[in-house]
Amino acid sequence: MIQINELTKVYKLTKKQMMEQKTKKKMMKAVDKVSLVSKPGEIYGLLGPNGAGKTTVLRCIATLLKPTQGEISVSGYDTVKESEEVRKRIGFLTNEIKLDPQFSPKYMFTFFGRLHGLDDKTIEERREKLFAYFGIKDFEDKKIDELSTGMKQKASIAVSLVHDPEVIIFDEPTTGLDIVTARSVTDYLKMMRDEGKTVIISTHIMTEAEKLCDRIGIIIKGNLVLEGTLDEILNSTNTRDLEDAFFELYKIHNKEGE
Repeated sequence: MIQINELTKVYKLTKKQMMEQKTKKKMMKAVDKVSLVSKPGEIYGLLGPNGAGKTTVLRCIATLLKPTQGEISVSGYDTVKESEEVRKRIGFLTNEIKLDPQFSPKYMFTFFGRLHGLDDKTIEERREKLFAYFGIKDFEDKKIDELSTGMKQKASIAVSLVHDPEVIIFDEPTTGLDIVTARSVTDYLKMMRDEGKTVIISTHIMTEAEKLCDRIGIIIKGNLVLEGTLDEILNSTNTRDLEDAFFELYKIHNKEGE
């Protein structure tokens, strides 16, 4: 289980960033008092536009960032005070973390398996299962640099799951993938949910959130403005689909920020 209580993350802007954002403010609040719970046996989706704060939330959960304020626990462990215990239990994927292009998927899988303390027999069993599912077997000895975009993404997913983590944190896992590859990824997320794992993802793809997520949190300008099941969100916004619900909320909260 993931529990977030009043998470706030503030960044100090460089002069270049201030110029790019056309602001005189030296600090930027990326996430503002976000609280949520992601439970075992469900897929929780953080939905929002680029720059809304989705990735910041996930990086704080994954211990890559420390909250400015607030607390996060993963499987009962505090992400700041017990970060090592948290990292043992999570599988984290983001497009900004790339596998070394000069090595093969097989080598990287073994390398990270050993980092997690797995013996060679367990690593081989996990590799056989994951590489077979994602269709990596025929490419396992090729350099990652030689693989297609979709195959690189599938290799990254397999490596992130080498230790069979109980908590899955995926940042926009299907962005840039073709429809077949994306479907294999979302189907595997459903399998992990059905195994009782805690799964939290970020996405800006409305149809993906509708079909995949058991509960959805909509984040706009660093604020969690609404969360619930798809039906609860549609009823709350009096809309017929998630895209309409999102734009209704976006319109309201953009006016509030003016």
